[in-house]
Amino acid sequence: AGSPLVAFIATTDAAKAKAFYGDVLGLELVDETPFALVFDVAGTTLRVTPVQRVEAAPYTVLGWTVDDIVSAVADLKSRGVTLSRYEGMDHDDDGIWTSPSSARIAWFTDPDGNTLSITQLAG
Repeated sequence: AGSPLVAFIATTDAAKAKAFYGDVLGLELVDETPFALVFDVAGTTLRVTPVQRVEAAPYTVLGWTVDDIVSAVADLKSRGVTLSRYEGMDHDDDGIWTSPSSARIAWFTDPDGNTLSITQLAG
């Protein structure tokens, strides 16, 4: 419980993943090998691992908490990220959904179809 977390996500195209996570999302690339792209995410290690095929999960696999979701969404959109919208969920004009707990969430996908999110917690 006291050890640092390492997050993993799969990619079929390391070059596209490197551009997305590094250039679009602005994560710091700290290592690149044939086995993984390693990014620093605010002190947490993210290993983007090349695989033959990605089975995109029908749920969020990686997410960030943000202080100002409206600004974060605007920044993502300015970088070419398209937000995902889901049937039955009342997204606002910016593509943000407000949960029953009043947390505000926006989703998007990486080049392999992995669902990522940003969340502004309630309060």
